[in-house]
Amino acid sequence: MNEYSDEIQEYVPKQVSKERDHLNPSRWWFASSAFPMIAGTLGPVASAFSICALVKPWRQSFPPGTDIALAPYIRDPSWLTAVNAVQLVLAIVANMALLLNMTRRLSFTIAQPVTIIGWYISSFALISLTATASGPLVVEPAEEFIWSQAFYYGIYSAVLYFFVASLMVVTYLGAQAGRYPKDFILTSSQRTLMLQTIMFLVYLLLGALVFRQVEGWSYLDAVYWAAVTLFTVGFGDLYATTALGRALLIPYSLIGIISLGLVIGSIRSLVLDRGKRRLGDRMLEKKRRRTLRRMTRLGKDEVLIPIRDDPPTMLSVRTDSSALTEFERREREFNIMRKIQNVSAHRRRWFAMGVSTGTWLALWLAGARVFQECEERYQGWSYFDGFYFAFVSLTTIGYGDMTPVSNAGKSFWVFWALLALPTMTVLISNAGDTIVKGIRDATDQVATVTILPGEQGYKMELRRLLRTLSCGVFFKEDTEQAPAGFLGRPRRLEPSTDHNNR
Repeated sequence: MNEYSDEIQEYVPKQVSKERDHLNPSRWWFASSAFPMIAGTLGPVASAFSICALVKPWRQSFPPGTDIALAPYIRDPSWLTAVNAVQLVLAIVANMALLLNMTRRLSFTIAQPVTIIGWYISSFALISLTATASGPLVVEPAEEFIWSQAFYYGIYSAVLYFFVASLMVVTYLGAQAGRYPKDFILTSSQRTLMLQTIMFLVYLLLGALVFRQVEGWSYLDAVYWAAVTLFTVGFGDLYATTALGRALLIPYSLIGIISLGLVIGSIRSLVLDRGKRRLGDRMLEKKRRRTLRRMTRLGKDEVLIPIRDDPPTMLSVRTDSSALTEFERREREFNIMRKIQNVSAHRRRWFAMGVSTGTWLALWLAGARVFQECEERYQGWSYFDGFYFAFVSLTTIGYGDMTPVSNAGKSFWVFWALLALPTMTVLISNAGDTIVKGIRDATDQVATVTILPGEQGYKMELRRLLRTLSCGVFFKEDTEQAPAGFLGRPRRLEPSTDHNNR
């Protein structure tokens, strides 16, 4: 190994430098691609909530013993409505600037400051309005009034504006620092995600306006009904009772569900396709680095010697009994890399499954707590009630035995469902790559040793199953240490001709 040490020491730093160059773009992938996509999706949602915060007053009279559905509104001061309208206009301008930037109709250096400043102004304006409303606008006695759904939509909108503006600040600073071009690294389909989101939200809000007129509901109750309908939850607490409303429901729900499916499909493509590729490349390179360092430390790095153009390296001749021919070294290097790829892909799938599961659980458990707080005063919900209701909503079972009646509960459900539905979709997709795949492979393995044996018979298939279950401890000699075949399955070790002749 001493004869190779100088060559390896010269080669490894160059390779590590190349690997760093390969990994640096992936570290900024979130800022260059994911952050704009998240902002392009949630920015229109924040503006939709701003509209909901503007269309109705923020306070309602609710004396004890009255029906919350019939609580009359208390008129807002004119200055509150004016500031609310101005921030909505600024937010819409910010959204349009981002949309034009994504469609390459407006330059990055112009669009991003407009988007960031507009969203921050809208966020701070709504924060100031809600804080002011919580103080000077409180009506005495305080027990006889409640905040309307519009007030809570204003809070959700302020949070979303601040969040997406902060994401775009990171994107803008990364581009200014030269980490990536001053353009969004997006595919043509991903550039249309923001437009798809806007069209779906406009469709939802306009549909709510129509059904408000047909059914006589409050507009914000109609928004809640439209979300429950288009998300296919169908609680049944609000439903069309007129013949016209039922007739309009059929085309409205069909078109809306298809539109929602397109948006969810684009989000799934962003998270699973682009995210999977970037995450997989990064995990593969990190695993390869660790393997390279371990092999060098253990003195098993003869296969890492680079191919040279001089004749001695290219000759496949053994210099002693322990030396490897060039073909053997390349074969071992290929096998090592193939193993690294398999391990990295396996870890990447389970890592994605863990992240999506954790996000889903966080939405479930945190949502349950919020629903309990919202409904405890009106329906006496415990945490388990909120836990049960959140699960029924997440899985779109929608029994309707428990539904929110408070203004905070209804508005929060719309906000929460918009986040939970894509999360549930990604979770199911990741489960298909891990848990479902494991069950399917296990079923196939059991079938090969029971009712559907392969060409090699029961005995060989049973040996292969035991080898898989033991992680290669048993019957390791049944497979050769060579690259996998065309279908990715290890080839059976065939006895050599010399051995048969003996």
